[in-house]
Amino acid sequence: MTDSPAPASVHAATLTLDTHVDIPWPMTPDPRGSTDRCVDYPKMLAGGLQAVVFAAYLPQGPRTPEAHAAAGARAEAMLRSIRATNAGGGRRIVARAAELEALHGGRVLGTLLAVENGYGMADDLSRLALWRGLGACYVTITHNGHNLLADAAISRPDLGDGPVLHGGLSQLGRSAVAEMNALGLMVDVSHAAKSSMMQAVEISRAPVVATHACVRALRDHPRNLDDEQMEALRRGAGLMQITAVPGFLRGPGADGRVHATVADIVDHVDYAVQRMGIAHVGLSSDFDGGGGVEGWMSAADSASLTTELLRRGYDTEAIALLWSGNFLRVMRAAEAVAAEG
Repeated sequence: MTDSPAPASVHAATLTLDTHVDIPWPMTPDPRGSTDRCVDYPKMLAGGLQAVVFAAYLPQGPRTPEAHAAAGARAEAMLRSIRATNAGGGRRIVARAAELEALHGGRVLGTLLAVENGYGMADDLSRLALWRGLGACYVTITHNGHNLLADAAISRPDLGDGPVLHGGLSQLGRSAVAEMNALGLMVDVSHAAKSSMMQAVEISRAPVVATHACVRALRDHPRNLDDEQMEALRRGAGLMQITAVPGFLRGPGADGRVHATVADIVDHVDYAVQRMGIAHVGLSSDFDGGGGVEGWMSAADSASLTTELLRRGYDTEAIALLWSGNFLRVMRAAEAVAAEG
């Protein structure tokens, strides 16, 4: 009888990637030193987290030319800010799957970039190429609130939203998906309404990803994916990254608070794996954007997730797929579609 592998050794041997982390803005502490952020480079080293996707988050605002212009300028300023803190010093900007995979086994930390909320694109498809050129690997098509591209899972009545604006993707949104396919940008359906998400899966030539979402059957929250959505992702070779947002993982307790733990994350992983298969599930935190549970409150605690996965019976190959292997597959697929022209 062989001994089970030690969690620390499994974690150290795994290419670990957190696929969704927000950055504070505009007052952004420099992540090269110790900060009060959930994710900075010292915490990544302490927790054995080798790579992270820093997202340029755009809060939804009015659908006006002036507000759209400001959102686009914010997105580009945030992307440039992330890039500026990654020059040398054992850090590397990663924009392609091969670059991410090359980090495995080394001491270099990888930073990927993304834009959260297509609101900043307005009706200008050329902005997607600009974001890709700055290093973005995915764009989250909506946040909370309908935008010009698509309906969101959570509407914003304070901005004049009704329950539905487009009935899913607008024609502009469909064009944006096609342009993202052409550029090798992954389509992120986190925050999208079910109608928008299902339509994106149907029309995208590359697999789509929900970079930070949880299972609706376990927690009935409008941001979570139901079984039909999960089945659509499976059929489309897509991916669902289970995230560490307490309110997405479980409901409030008797005291009105959500007491979520690493075990709750893996409960959602278990369900998603059983529904879709191990190839379609991954991990993310949404740190500095509302994520953080008991046992995984910062990047420094990342090994605790590997420990819990091992305890549940996941082997080293499955853990590697959950941490980065499946996301790498979707990255490669997006790049291959772009190369086809």
